[in-house]
Amino acid sequence: MEGGCERVNQVEESRGQLISGLPDDVALFCLARVPRKYHAVLKCVCRKWRDLVCSEEWYAYRLNNNLSETWIYALCRDKFELIWCYELDPYDSRRCWRLVQGLPSQCLKRKGMGFETLGKKVYLLGGCGWSEDATDEAYCFDVARNSWSGAASLSTARCYFACQVMDGKIYAIGGLSSKLSDQPFWDTYDPQKNCWEPHSDAKICHDVTDSIVLDGKIYIRCGASSATSRVYAIFYEPLEGTWQHADADMASGWKGPAVVVDGTLYVLDQSSGTRLMMWQKDKREWVAVGRLSSLLTRPPCRIVAIGKRIYIIGKGLSTVVLDLDKTRNMDGVMVGSSMPGFISEDNVISCKCVAL
Repeated sequence: MEGGCERVNQVEESRGQLISGLPDDVALFCLARVPRKYHAVLKCVCRKWRDLVCSEEWYAYRLNNNLSETWIYALCRDKFELIWCYELDPYDSRRCWRLVQGLPSQCLKRKGMGFETLGKKVYLLGGCGWSEDATDEAYCFDVARNSWSGAASLSTARCYFACQVMDGKIYAIGGLSSKLSDQPFWDTYDPQKNCWEPHSDAKICHDVTDSIVLDGKIYIRCGASSATSRVYAIFYEPLEGTWQHADADMASGWKGPAVVVDGTLYVLDQSSGTRLMMWQKDKREWVAVGRLSSLLTRPPCRIVAIGKRIYIIGKGLSTVVLDLDKTRNMDGVMVGSSMPGFISEDNVISCKCVAL
């Protein structure tokens, strides 16, 4: 009787373990080292593995042990004015873009939506349409669960605004509101409280064209002001909670999509061909890193960075990769590797990264 009860207990215990015969912490040590592209396979093994791969514990373990892999997510608009979302695993030998399924139908025809990532989620925020006023609706895509769901609504309906993440919060800045009387404002989203908090500041512009996080501050590039008719930039100082005007020299060279790599600001200038510019903070001047071949890029392009690599993503998701440590400059033309995109005229609206 005792032997039978002991065997039953052992069977029940093994059924509750991630891997039979191994403590769960050891099993997690092993499973967390499986490459991200195989996580969908892990979820098919059993419910316990599926729950683990989708959990915050899994996300935190991979992140804290330098096991996470960063994928790129691109929001695009096709020739029928419909919105689509794609993902790219830059570590996959095939290096091809894949369609993210299940995009909420309410978003398919919207314009001016915010696109941002926080933790293991991709967010679609606000937006408007030809027959639809600006909305406060928000949706998120959990990259571990591979599914879309509703998210906390913005404090105010808005469209054509900037989005950035800093200190674990999403900032939605400027843009247009359905209420003409609204003062220039920004929202902050705290995932711990799962709500948006509104703020206002007269310096914030409605016409936001780009944004970055540099030196612990959020910079936004604004359209021409009524006073100067020049493009200008402002930045948010979190310690003081205020917005201030940025250096005019910096703003004057911010002529395209921007990305920050190791504390250095790079801008893709597409005004005459395609060239990569770098902001030298110590000298307060812009310098040309190099020009990209017109045979590789399909403007208008967006850019993101993973480590020291800059990904330049143009029409049809055509992608050029520049490794800042290895790329060679030949007669002023930068040399990098390219990845084939789709044979289409889809425009890339925004690109963001998620590590899992």
